[in-house]
Amino acid sequence: MRKKVVLACVECGSRNYSTTSNKKTQTERLELKKYCRTCGMQTIHRETK
Repeated sequence: MRKKVVLACVECGSRNYSTTSNKKTQTERLELKKYCRTCGMQTIHRETK
């Protein structure tokens, strides 16, 4: 029951990463702190629709 998810930077909005998420156990949006190449620093990346 894992689905592909795209992560977008909160600061600049660029979609940098993709990962998988279990939709049965995790109902809210996934948030991870990742490195953004456009911002040049670690920012929060949130799951997009």
